[in-house]
Amino acid sequence: MTLHGKRVLITGGGTGAGENLALGFAAAGAEVVISGRRAAPLQAVAARMAGIRVVQADVTDEASVKAMFAAAGPCDVVIANAGAADSAPMAKTSLDQWNAMIAVNLTGVFLTLREGLLQMTGWGRLISVASTAGLKGYAKVAPYAAAKHGVIGLTRSLALEIARKPITVNAICPGFLDTPMTDQSVQVIAEKTGRSLTEARAALAAMNPQNRLIQPSEVTATALFLCGAGSDGINGQAITIAGGEL
Repeated sequence: MTLHGKRVLITGGGTGAGENLALGFAAAGAEVVISGRRAAPLQAVAARMAGIRVVQADVTDEASVKAMFAAAGPCDVVIANAGAADSAPMAKTSLDQWNAMIAVNLTGVFLTLREGLLQMTGWGRLISVASTAGLKGYAKVAPYAAAKHGVIGLTRSLALEIARKPITVNAICPGFLDTPMTDQSVQVIAEKTGRSLTEARAALAAMNPQNRLIQPSEVTATALFLCGAGSDGINGQAITIAGGEL
């Protein structure tokens, strides 16, 4: 598959799924622009492969998102991947925690997809990396799950608005990914339950009927598919990568 001549913008492109997406799209021939708040991880990814450049941005800030697209130039594919996770029982969740989860996981996606759509003049693909938490509930992550549910609603509504254009919008919903974000979740579980890190990781893997964590490369493969031949009719979908969990 080739994406030669296409420019792809990936938010949260410095680590985890974003890093893998950047390398995968660059390998497919695309010009890749990765963004994030921290320069060092982004520059480390860009140094790994030709065709990747860096734009620092904060997806929760409207002016920053507008500046990101201005610096990137016209983009054919926009992948809203930036996100963060936090956990606490509902009764102990502060308003600040709620606002932080909504800001990065939902408002950031809204701003990214909106600006991405506004600058598309022809063929285009809008993709968000959501989560199985956008399709079901998980205990002790209510703000995160609420935000991801919002991403699915946003995707489905926007798909109807743009259905007559050569643009599609879809969400990719992986289960627990083998990424640094999951490493943080494993650490929290171990600290709060007394389990070892190995036991905590195994508990997350067991939520997948295949008894494993999802690999970032599986998200990349799905995103590439959504940009390939035969994908024009796939619009407004929440594509689950979870081994049969849902």
